[in-house]
Amino acid sequence: MAIPNMQIPSRQLFIDGEWREPVKKNRLPVINPATEEIIGYIPAATAEDVDIAVKAARRALGRNGWGSTTGAQRAKFLRAIAAKVLEKRPELATLETIDNGKPWFEAASDIDDVVACFEYYADLAEALDSKNKTEVKLHLDSFKTHVYKEPLGVVGLITPWNYPLLMTTWKVAPALAAGCAAVLKPSELASITSLELGEICREVGLPPGALNILTGLGHEAGSPLVSHPDVDKIAFTGSGPTGIKIMTAAAQLVKPVTLELGGKSPIVVFDDIPNIDIAVEWTLFGCFWTNGQICSATSRLIIQDTIASQFLDRLLEWTKNIKISDPLEEDCKLGPVISRGQYEKVLKLISTAKNEGATILYGGERPQHLKKGYYIQPTIITDVDTSMEIWKEEVFGPVLCVKTFKTEEEAIELANDTKYGLGAAILSKDLDRCERFTKAFQSGIVWINCSQPCFWQPPWGGKKRSGFGRELGEWSLENYLNIKQVTQYVSDEPWAFYKSPSKL
Repeated sequence: MAIPNMQIPSRQLFIDGEWREPVKKNRLPVINPATEEIIGYIPAATAEDVDIAVKAARRALGRNGWGSTTGAQRAKFLRAIAAKVLEKRPELATLETIDNGKPWFEAASDIDDVVACFEYYADLAEALDSKNKTEVKLHLDSFKTHVYKEPLGVVGLITPWNYPLLMTTWKVAPALAAGCAAVLKPSELASITSLELGEICREVGLPPGALNILTGLGHEAGSPLVSHPDVDKIAFTGSGPTGIKIMTAAAQLVKPVTLELGGKSPIVVFDDIPNIDIAVEWTLFGCFWTNGQICSATSRLIIQDTIASQFLDRLLEWTKNIKISDPLEEDCKLGPVISRGQYEKVLKLISTAKNEGATILYGGERPQHLKKGYYIQPTIITDVDTSMEIWKEEVFGPVLCVKTFKTEEEAIELANDTKYGLGAAILSKDLDRCERFTKAFQSGIVWINCSQPCFWQPPWGGKKRSGFGRELGEWSLENYLNIKQVTQYVSDEPWAFYKSPSKL
């Protein structure tokens, strides 16, 4: 398929079903990370816009709007959104690539997942109609109880820049399926396709206020959204420090939050792997996919010492074969990181590792053939000590650090030697061993003989400082539902707790 040549659409904030100029009329530049050029502008919301959007969302929950829809009715809107996204797939993938820097074929694959995710939650929305009045058996015949599932209310959704439209969909689709009204604040570093979702919602006739989209800076738009008294819940995906701020602000109003934060995930490789090339490719994919900018990246390779030399030699050969180029080029497998700030951060972490005594086995610099753009070679670092920053801190770039082990016990200890707990992978033909590691890993996700496959049906989330709560699957829908107990007294007999007064 030919990749379309596109201009950045000029959009405003999407509030109450319409495009609306920010109150302060501010805009932010959009920088293409492959060229470092400004290619457009997005609106910059502030607290005033947040208040307008939250009020629109609250109105949408009224009796005659989004709040009165059935699950089946909401499903029709979700399927219409999915169909429109599919129709615009080439354009959306291109916008994603020039905004975010990921290879076009990856962006196109993300758009496919967006379509599937909306369709999946359309099915769950329909199923809600038969599940929202579930009887609970009691030990007393004089009472009947059922559980009613209702929308939680107005929800604030804050999404990252590494999967702009897909991470938006992970939150928007279940929130709308549940019947909530949402205010979305995407990352200011990659907001274009999230704004295009607003246009799609307008085209399919989504009721006004059901979804509102505010682009802008975190402290100007995100913070007011989190602390707004009429927002009933916050769902956030992003960095640990920002997650701490959100949790602290939400606590002032006893507001529930779902947090999907950073990671420093291990991939443990044993010497019984049946095919070294298959294992090498999963190792590369687990760390360098999405230009290394993925919270679940298995960026700590823990390799059994008996095959370490052979494995690293082959890993080096595969890494040198990765095509690094403009992400719109055919067969590009590694594009630029998102911004100059991220570029400098990644290079500094690599430099610090070298200064601390680690060996840069490969990469660690700008590719020589690319003079512009925030490109960093895929980097492999060996001779790593567990006290080093590169072992402990999330890089969020194409950087893999390596340690060896002798025994299972040592491998488990190294794997769990992190404050994070999002993902973990094990590569071994011994399935009993894989089961032992599955139970031992301190993580929310485990991959066996692979790394990073992600589907919309199973739950996604972590433990420790990787956050709490789950996205995707039926578990995500529960994030946006209030569980209400309804108990009825059905006996004709008096309760007889108090002594009846004498009759006149």
